[in-house]
Amino acid sequence: MNFSTRECWVFDMDGTLTIAVHDFAAICQELGIPSNKNILEGIAELPEPEAMECRQKLEAIELEIAQQSQAQPGAIELLSQLRSQNKQIAILTRNSKTVATRTLAACGLDSFFNSNTILSRDCCTPKPSPEGIHHLLKTWNSKPQQAVMVGDYIFDLLTGRNAGTATVHLDVTGTFAWPEHADLCITHLDELAQAIG
Repeated sequence: MNFSTRECWVFDMDGTLTIAVHDFAAICQELGIPSNKNILEGIAELPEPEAMECRQKLEAIELEIAQQSQAQPGAIELLSQLRSQNKQIAILTRNSKTVATRTLAACGLDSFFNSNTILSRDCCTPKPSPEGIHHLLKTWNSKPQQAVMVGDYIFDLLTGRNAGTATVHLDVTGTFAWPEHADLCITHLDELAQAIG
């Protein structure tokens, strides 16, 4: 696959453009959600106002984590490269918009994105729904065949697949648990920069 011709690049944030620090099992425990559930889906199953209280707790936890965020090695260089090639770039995250904005600011990546190119759980149905990518492609007047979804988790890869885009799996451990859902597997963002050329 020729990544150099792809014009639209959608990135997951935590663990992709930033270094992964979330302890999801601990967050589930703090929120009282079974550890075998994904957090947002677990909260959605709760009755109101318990769900609302959980969402507020989650936001507080995520904001605390956001302040400690660090850019993934190679992130600034990769985004700079894409910008210099006039590519469209955006964030699609399961975080809230506030958390996403603060995370990007904390790790020095905020200058690459504006409010319209940071899509969160507040803006669209969370990944693995393709809604966020569809929204971006409509805004950019582009097609899935021109786009790439880059992420570190199965939800990111499924989102790309569901939207009809190419997918890139970043796994710094080199384990690559879902090779069937990735068009390219990388352990460092530099590898993607090389693939783009």
